[in-house]
Amino acid sequence: MSTSSDPKEGSTDIAITMTAIFCTMLAVIGSLLTIQTKQNVPGRWLPDPSTEPSKRAYEIYALMYTPIWILAFGCIVAFGFYEEFDKWSYMKVCVGLSLPFLLQPVLLPSAAAGTSTRSSPDSQRPLIQRYSFKANLWLAIYSFIGNYWYTHYFYSVLKAKYTMPAHRLNNVPLALYFATHFYFSTYHVFSNLVLRRIVTTYQAGTARTILFVATVLTFAYFTAFMETLTISAYPDYSFEDRNMAYTVGSAFYGIYFIVSFPAFFYFDPLIDSDQHPQQKQQSHHQQPQAVMTIWDTVVSSCGYGMIIMILLDVVRLYLDIPLVIGSSDIVCSSIQEVMR
Repeated sequence: MSTSSDPKEGSTDIAITMTAIFCTMLAVIGSLLTIQTKQNVPGRWLPDPSTEPSKRAYEIYALMYTPIWILAFGCIVAFGFYEEFDKWSYMKVCVGLSLPFLLQPVLLPSAAAGTSTRSSPDSQRPLIQRYSFKANLWLAIYSFIGNYWYTHYFYSVLKAKYTMPAHRLNNVPLALYFATHFYFSTYHVFSNLVLRRIVTTYQAGTARTILFVATVLTFAYFTAFMETLTISAYPDYSFEDRNMAYTVGSAFYGIYFIVSFPAFFYFDPLIDSDQHPQQKQQSHHQQPQAVMTIWDTVVSSCGYGMIIMILLDVVRLYLDIPLVIGSSDIVCSSIQEVMR
């Protein structure tokens, strides 16, 4: 439990701590920027419309939909609508908000409204060859692994709890499997923008690699912290020690993104090589020999998911905390009490 007996004092302490952490991170990033050598062409946030039209269309669609789901979730928490929710209400909300991402490859494969970009080549491809389909599949598998397995590390290490009425799968509210999909879709598009800006602005070399890694670490921690902070007003997701969740918990959660942000950034780099064969020589990453298949996508997501799980378990072992996995709240809580 928190060591501070005064809630206001505890809030002040955590604000000072988090400010110090982020100021330090920004100072490191700022110092690394001063040693970079710029390329002769302007850097880009979004994919190049001439060489990566499929990725560009997907990312623009995600950026357009993101404010909608954030507004919807924000209203539910801010106005207390969740107080009237039963387990079916949670399913309707979370499934409903995830469908615009999940169905986009099927219904809107060339969605790139509001840009000068031509229609995405996805509209001319079979469904399973579309970048938007593979990107959604990659994130859906990752989201499933995260909920089914990683959540138990939060239960065990951070003593987190979900107390809302819910259908559960492996003691995790089923609605959250869908909610994670639209959360992660947004997170990974924003990370793509940041990492692409670095790769396209500065010349390759040791200095840029260090900046890239530092940015991944910083953005991963920032993303984890902001999610924890923004849902702090929601009482059905709680921690034994909220201050620890902000500081140590954000680092623990950030392990997900330390792995997945660069992984998703480099995912399927040759998707538009059929449009531009010379792109095979221009990719920023070590080359696969062909455009990724559905099976490649599954293996990629599962492989990175396993890396994350190993890292989480290394932390758990270091802290010497038992991992408790059960099929219900009653089972989990009973085992935890016995172990105490």
